[in-house]
Amino acid sequence: MIILRDILYKVTLEKVVGNTGVAIRDLYFDSRSIGLDDVFIAIRGTLSDGHDYIKKAVDQGALAVICEAMPDQLIHGVTYVQVADSKQAMAVMAANFYSNPSESLKLIGITGTNGKTTISTLLYTLFTDAGFDCGLLSTVKIKVGKTEYKATHTTPDSITINKYLAEMVDAGVEFCFMEVSSHGIHQKRTEGLHFTGGIFTNLSHDHLDYHKDFKEYRDVKKMFFDQLPKTAFALVNGDDKNGAVMLQNTSAKKYTYALKSYADYKAQILENQFSGLLLKINNNELWAKLIGNFNAYNLLAIYATAELLGLEQMETLRLLSTLESVDGRFQFTISSTKKVTAIVDYAHTPDALKNVLETINAIRTGNEQLITVVGCGGDRDTTKRPKMAHIASQLSTKAIFTSDNPRTEDPDAIIQAMEKGVSPENYKKTLSITDRKQAIKTACQLAEANDIILIAGKGHETYQEVNGKRTDFDDFKLVNELLTALNK
Repeated sequence: MIILRDILYKVTLEKVVGNTGVAIRDLYFDSRSIGLDDVFIAIRGTLSDGHDYIKKAVDQGALAVICEAMPDQLIHGVTYVQVADSKQAMAVMAANFYSNPSESLKLIGITGTNGKTTISTLLYTLFTDAGFDCGLLSTVKIKVGKTEYKATHTTPDSITINKYLAEMVDAGVEFCFMEVSSHGIHQKRTEGLHFTGGIFTNLSHDHLDYHKDFKEYRDVKKMFFDQLPKTAFALVNGDDKNGAVMLQNTSAKKYTYALKSYADYKAQILENQFSGLLLKINNNELWAKLIGNFNAYNLLAIYATAELLGLEQMETLRLLSTLESVDGRFQFTISSTKKVTAIVDYAHTPDALKNVLETINAIRTGNEQLITVVGCGGDRDTTKRPKMAHIASQLSTKAIFTSDNPRTEDPDAIIQAMEKGVSPENYKKTLSITDRKQAIKTACQLAEANDIILIAGKGHETYQEVNGKRTDFDDFKLVNELLTALNK
């Protein structure tokens, strides 16, 4: 039996009407899910306000309501709790409801613009291969030990987070690796969680449709490190100037990793090929199957985290050498006859696209064409569209602009916004093809022997969203089929 009063522990209460000693069944912030004896938490969202659904929740059997403003009509027998911030209250209540599961395992949060999914997923793989029971909360998937669930958000809502963490505790999980997005931090989804460590990867242009400006975006990321306890570690990329900002006010133990500057954990790229990377990490040479400078940073962050969590150095190096790329992150295939290399990557920010293209250009001989297929998502940050197109046209032999997930926007209007970023000298290098399948097919038809095709933006996604409707669409599966058909 769970008592309302107990899950309100550490929640700042402004006003209470009714009995907090009642037994409750479950917590929800979606009124459609409410049943008898549930608690309804009214959240103010960007599209709707949960306070408008308080009466509906009570009519469906809610025993208690958590809100920022008391409703005009109070129903006898229902407990109303007024708080300053419903999102923060929900996070703390969810942790209490599930007996604070994050305190019973080692929870590592990974934040930054790029690299979160790769680092969290490969840490899960490495520690699992080392013999530990692990959990994963990522953009691509959620894993409780070997059990896999579909992910819907980079950082789920706080009730869902604690529900999965509790399941992990019950399953005997020792380590959990979790992506922490700026949206998740800003919306207080990580409040009430006890982190053993935090990792900062890098910061570049992204989510400026949500955050007012880059400074706010950076400061929201910083909030995560500000809230780490002194028992935790804070590991940041020393080559990113924002790494020092993340460490400014943290109570956690401070560590840095870098390729270019002095750091606690240092790496040097000795070889960079399509077959992998030869790295020197803290004076130990390592051959890894991952490709590119950005993956050198990811591998170094993983190495440093493993050491900070107590894994033996040589065992860590051995396991690092076995790791393979995550779905949709520099995932490539080579056609059997023409030897065309097709690469699918989630790069959906200017910096990520630049990193991938520079990596390819550093490896290729220069005799091959580099054909890039890229689009930008609808209903998202519009300012990055011309930047993405500029980078693609500047660093490719041919750039094909197409649809990503247009959502509710006109895909042609998105492409037109991209085209404005193309320099005059690069106009002849670009094509615009609205239909993504046709754009990828055109890239395959243009490719000659040994050429390279980069399909950027959607990565691991297996759908395309147009006018609010999702249809099956898998970049990697499609380009494999097209190259196979063209080779016949």
